[in-house]
Amino acid sequence: MSFVYGTIPHMTRSASAQRLSALARLRRVRDRIDREYAQPLNVEALARGVNMSSGHLSREFRRAYGESPYSYLMTRRIERAMALLRRGDLSVTEVCFAVGCSSLGTFSTRFAELVGMPPSTYRSQASRGTAGLPPCVAKQVTRPIRNREAPAASLT
Repeated sequence: MSFVYGTIPHMTRSASAQRLSALARLRRVRDRIDREYAQPLNVEALARGVNMSSGHLSREFRRAYGESPYSYLMTRRIERAMALLRRGDLSVTEVCFAVGCSSLGTFSTRFAELVGMPPSTYRSQASRGTAGLPPCVAKQVTRPIRNREAPAASLT
């Protein structure tokens, strides 16, 4: 058994086990968001499901995945909305409610932030742009990119 100066070996394993347990709980939250994105979810309900406070869940989720649980949820909803809008058989309002958003304004604003255009514009352009592509390829090439991740526009 190796000894690290200033630590007790059994305490190191205990801290490691606690960290793994916390990561497992965060994965359960992420998996729940992926499964139930269309349900009315909020950070408080997600936190209750893994016996954490909402503030602690938000901090730990951000540390583990680089974004807040709410942001992750909205990204999943927008990805699904993009797929529904590419199909072209639902209105923007129907898509908004189908993906679990309760406010058309919030949905449209968040959609435009992530995709770079309003959902109505995306709907009219996407059906032409992905015609003939298999759905799995269309999903990959149309995945939303956050504004902070998008390449900076040149000033020339």
